[in-house]
Amino acid sequence: MFAAVDLGSNSFRLHIGKQEDGQIRILKSARDPIRLGAGLDAEGNLTEQAMRTALESLKGFRTILGAYPLQAVRVVATNTLRVAKNAAAFLPRAEAAIGHPIEVISGEEEGRLIYMGVACALAQQDEPRLVIDIGGGSTELILGDGAQIRHVESFSIGTVPHSRSFFPGGRIDAASFDAAVLSARSQFEDAAPLYDPKLWTAAYGSSGTIRAIAEAIAKNGIGDGTMSQKSLDALRKRLIAFGDAAKVELAGIKPERVNAVAGGLAILIGVMRELRVPAIGAVDAGLRMGVLWDLQLRASQRDRREQSVQEFLQRFHVSGSRALQVARAAAALYGSLKPTSDALVKYLYWGGQLHEVGLAVSHTGYHKHGAYLVENADLPGFTTREQRLMSALVLAQKGNLRKLGDALADPDFAKAVLALRLATIFLHARIDDDPGAVRLKMKSRIELELPGDWLDQHPTLSYWIDKERGWWGEVGVEMGVRTCP
Repeated sequence: MFAAVDLGSNSFRLHIGKQEDGQIRILKSARDPIRLGAGLDAEGNLTEQAMRTALESLKGFRTILGAYPLQAVRVVATNTLRVAKNAAAFLPRAEAAIGHPIEVISGEEEGRLIYMGVACALAQQDEPRLVIDIGGGSTELILGDGAQIRHVESFSIGTVPHSRSFFPGGRIDAASFDAAVLSARSQFEDAAPLYDPKLWTAAYGSSGTIRAIAEAIAKNGIGDGTMSQKSLDALRKRLIAFGDAAKVELAGIKPERVNAVAGGLAILIGVMRELRVPAIGAVDAGLRMGVLWDLQLRASQRDRREQSVQEFLQRFHVSGSRALQVARAAAALYGSLKPTSDALVKYLYWGGQLHEVGLAVSHTGYHKHGAYLVENADLPGFTTREQRLMSALVLAQKGNLRKLGDALADPDFAKAVLALRLATIFLHARIDDDPGAVRLKMKSRIELELPGDWLDQHPTLSYWIDKERGWWGEVGVEMGVRTCP
């Protein structure tokens, strides 16, 4: 049983689901329309009132989550917490309120999870498709074949700012609507060739706003009853005829959602015109279902992050054998250090595999280049926090340890750093032997015992070990080294 929590710009939403017969059955859902995106002030900071409202919602979600025996919970935050300048100050309060870590995911990761949710809900397994998701703060376009994504892109255009810019005070008129559509088209025109209609056979919309638009068209007999460009234009005319959001009375659109629907409709018309999409189908699946499926796949050892690491290694032409040698040695050494938990095991292994990606930039300071690439690249499946952790490990693989600051105060992280540094030393010294022959301890000091013949067979090893002793000494950690028969 898993839980997915989506901290969106319009609403906070929760799904609790369980896999049954190859499908995920939703056991519990919750939604709070807190309009977080509207809580950004002129400087781009969340107001204190917006944060208080969000914290109360998260406390309520924590109560719901606590009532179920959950294997895993994933809380993801999207555009508003990506752009809010005071997000870093707010997140610790939010995590304390809900009782779980909050992952501020990239737009591309959001698109990947949306597509996963949609693909798992559709029966056509090999269908080339376009998925459009219009959220409160951003819009995602995803092109895929069945379960495989071919291209994903996130655009900084969403219902909250678009409605606020073109329909201020709820006023809806033809000139404003035309301007809103034109503005939306300008956001997508450069990307249009990547989503050419020749590349897909069906288009789907997955957001709550798109589903509300579809419901309004169907329930009110607007246009031809489908989500065609003709029907969308007819709905646009109906909203203009009302003239004001407060006067709109249409089945399928709740009064408090009229503004969001107006902005979303303008964006949808704009993107469909620019991408030459004749019609789309609304799908009752998206980000939260994608998160649930991702958790299920991780639990069944089909972790998307593994694939991302391999793709990254190929992209930067990293030697697979060297990457594996360091990853395996680091993992073995870390295990011998007896960490308090296995929380860092996977990240150390992936960090070991990625330790040489910076060579694609320069041999000088490649650990610094690699750390930058790992932290800032699009790595599907990874969160920003996870990439920062792996980036820190890649940076820590060589050189002075002062650059890590207070991070070494965490005993498990310090052990992971030591394991990775020794693994890279053994690589450079051309030691292919089983690291199980090494005896290693780390408490108040480091105790390293090497096989006696290693120093004779690998002349540079003593040089690297002496350097390593010095680096640890600079941060106040004594390192004792001896050999065994």
